[in-house]
This record gives sequence, C-alpha cells and structure tokens, in this order.
Amino acid sequence: MTDASHTKPQSTAPPSAFGSQHEQVVFCHDEASGLKAIIAIYSTALGPALGGTRFYPYASEQAALTDVLNLSQGMAYKNALAGLDLGGGKAVIIGDPTKIKTEALLRAYGRFVQTLGGRYYTACDVGTFSPDMDIIARECDFVTGRTVEHGGAGDSSVLTAFGVYQGMRASAQHLWGDTSLAGKVVGVAGVGKVGRHLVGHLIEEDAQVVVSDVNAAAVAALQATYPSIRSVADTDVLIREPLDIYAPCALGGALNDESVEVLTAKIVSGAANNQLAHEGIEKKLEERGIIYAPDYCVNSGGVIQVADELEGFNFDRAKVRATKIFDTTLGVLERAKSEGVPPSIAADRMAEQRMREVGRLRQVWLPQH
Repeated sequence: MTDASHTKPQSTAPPSAFGSQHEQVVFCHDEASGLKAIIAIYSTALGPALGGTRFYPYASEQAALTDVLNLSQGMAYKNALAGLDLGGGKAVIIGDPTKIKTEALLRAYGRFVQTLGGRYYTACDVGTFSPDMDIIARECDFVTGRTVEHGGAGDSSVLTAFGVYQGMRASAQHLWGDTSLAGKVVGVAGVGKVGRHLVGHLIEEDAQVVVSDVNAAAVAALQATYPSIRSVADTDVLIREPLDIYAPCALGGALNDESVEVLTAKIVSGAANNQLAHEGIEKKLEERGIIYAPDYCVNSGGVIQVADELEGFNFDRAKVRATKIFDTTLGVLERAKSEGVPPSIAADRMAEQRMREVGRLRQVWLPQH
C-alpha cells in the first residue's frame, strides 16, 4: 500500500451513534492486506490519546467495537489517574494474529494511525508485541512500546507487573496496616506477559502463590522457574481457594455476580482491564468486605513505561514513576473510605477531577513559538 487514500476510506462515526462520549471512532479497512481495525479516542483533554493495539479474533465487529469503546475510556481514566499529560484511546485489529498478522497488514494499520496526525499514539496490547510496533513505526510517527534496539521501552509488562505489585502493597497497608506480603496467599489468574513478572515479585517477598492459566505450557514454565508455586485447574477453582489476595491478570470481566459470591480473597489487585463485569459489582465487593484496587489504577505501570518514550526512554525514571502507584492506590482507598463509596467510584472521581481541572487550562490561549 502506497497511500492510505488508496484503500477503502476510513469512516469516523459520531459519538452519538454509539451512545458514548467518545471524541472520535475510526473504522479502518485495507482489503489487500486483510486489515480490519477500529481506533477509538475517548478524550484528548489532557493531551494526545495513548493506548495499545489489541489484535484479537473477535466474534463480530460489534464485539470488537464494544471492546474498543470500553478500553479507550479506561485508558483515559488510567492516564489521568497516573498523572500523565495524555488522553485515552485504544485500537483493535480484528482477526487471529497467529494466522493473519503480516508486515503488510501492520504497515497498513500504521498508515491509518498516521492519518490521525498525532491525536492517537499506539502501543502493544494483547496479540501485539514490540517488534510489531517497530513495523508499524515504518509508516507512522506516533508509536510507543518499540524495541530497545529502536530506542523504545521494550516489554511494557515489566512495569505493569511492578505497578500491580505496588497496588497490592498499598491495599495490604490499607487493610492490614502492613505493606508486607510475606506469608500471604496470592492467587494469580493468568501467567502470561504480566502475570509471570508479578509472580516473580511475590516470590521475592515470600508470598504463597497459587496460579491458573488456560495455557498449561505457561504454567509449567513458571513452575520450573519457581518450584514453590502451586497450580489449579482453572480460575473457577482458583477463586474458591483460601486466598488473601486475588490477582486477575487475564482478560476482562473477571469480577461478576458468580465469582464475587464465592471469592475468598480480601483484596483484589490485578492487571486485567475492565475487571468489573457490570455496574453494581463494586457494591457487591464492598458488601462482602473485599478491598478492590481499581484495575486502571494499579495496572498503569505499562502505560507509564511506554509514555516515557515520548521523552526519550529511561527505565529508571519510568520505574520511579511507576513506584508512585503505591501512593495513588492508597489515596484512592482512603478517599473511598472517607467518602463512603467503593474504590472504583473514588478512582473515577479523582481521574475526572484531573481531566476537568487540568483540561480546562487548554482553553487558555498560548502564543505559538
């Protein structure tokens, strides 16, 4: 493909078409490469939208649209709560990456991102990796999460896991008055890119770790590295184990009516996005005395890592910023307690307050240099 205009035209649907508050939703289609993608920009109040590209075999275009709308809104709140001068966006590529991912498809996708002129910066997500970002960057200036060889941050799951770990420590401080996780039983659902790094932090702190994953090979590889961890058949079994902390680190919707009813853990702190299956789940968690560390609060280490690329990546600087997830999580939990609301509501209020107060400053005209 030599020019984005040579493909079937992208269409930008008005937010009202989806009943959402999104600024822009873009459908991208390049028939020759097989690309079908949707880019959703929820907000640019704090700066250009930043969020990863998910490559997944959705059952339908509607399912993909629903996911990208939810994920992009989550990124806006995540970036705001993390203190970044970035808005929220997300993209999904529809299809099985093991079957249709090619250089041509990724470069076609990069051309579409480029047409947005910097309103959206992409990065890695489920089904995409740093080498993919390098390919996309051959057609696009607005790419983060690139390989170290190309000046990028590399695998963002490193600081994602570190941030979740900080969120656990803050939750433990809030509930038990001590940040130590030594001796605590922690259930980790999903030991892929993020989960395996999280397990490493937990083992270092002498926590007792129980894991589950649909990928038996991933579990076996982890147990070879950390022989002390125990595995169970699936997540349904895991949540019934006698846990102190539950870390959902796979796909979203982990906390639903059924799972919350049987969950034994007193703290939930995990890397998965959109963990609350529907509105009202946060109240059920509260009724059961379960502390929920909001997902977009504790899993923001990854976006902090890739956002640092915009200044010229420095891992130590990014890790210092990710360490502050401890303070942010503790602040959310304390505000929730003082205002008598679930932590997810407190986190939303904090993110919305920052988007409102800082975003308002964009109305002040500045002379161009």
